[in-house]
Amino acid sequence: MKALLLNGTLEQDSDIDKIYSSIVDKLKSKGFEIDSIILRDLNVAACQGCFDCWVKNPGECRTADDGREVAKKMVQSNLIIHFTPITFGGYSSELKKVIDRFLPTILPFFTKREGETHHLYRYQNRASIIAIGFLNNQDDEKELTFKELVHRNSLNMGAPIHDAITFSKDQNESEFFDKFNTILEKVEVKI
Repeated sequence: MKALLLNGTLEQDSDIDKIYSSIVDKLKSKGFEIDSIILRDLNVAACQGCFDCWVKNPGECRTADDGREVAKKMVQSNLIIHFTPITFGGYSSELKKVIDRFLPTILPFFTKREGETHHLYRYQNRASIIAIGFLNNQDDEKELTFKELVHRNSLNMGAPIHDAITFSKDQNESEFFDKFNTILEKVEVKI
């Protein structure tokens, strides 16, 4: 089992780093092979929206930077965990760039799934997604927006299991980890 951890934090934060380390330890105890990437340390350009990854170089972004390698690792993983501060209900700028660069992993053709139009998948393997969003203070509106964004992105990527959980600095850690463990158990059943 392979887990890809995409750390989209913009700076070090001891509260977030502690949660991150605990999740890495939990995944190791479950037998996951872990590839942990701190996105702020990479050179990843924004998606140009040129669609060369669909028509000129199928499956590969035209931009030769670290984004290509992250997309490759995504396709090879069983589980992807997004770590991000929640910004206006969305991802950090670093994580958003990487998620946009996953475009080569889908095809330019459409199908109906659950009554909605979605892209076909380029690769058979599709990873489950757990998104962990961090808030300084509890904010129900931002949390709801974040969870809906993760849900919509996960549908497009065909994630067999997907969920989003949030953590605020005033939140009880054991409550957070209870939620995380419940989601992880669902992922393990699917793998």
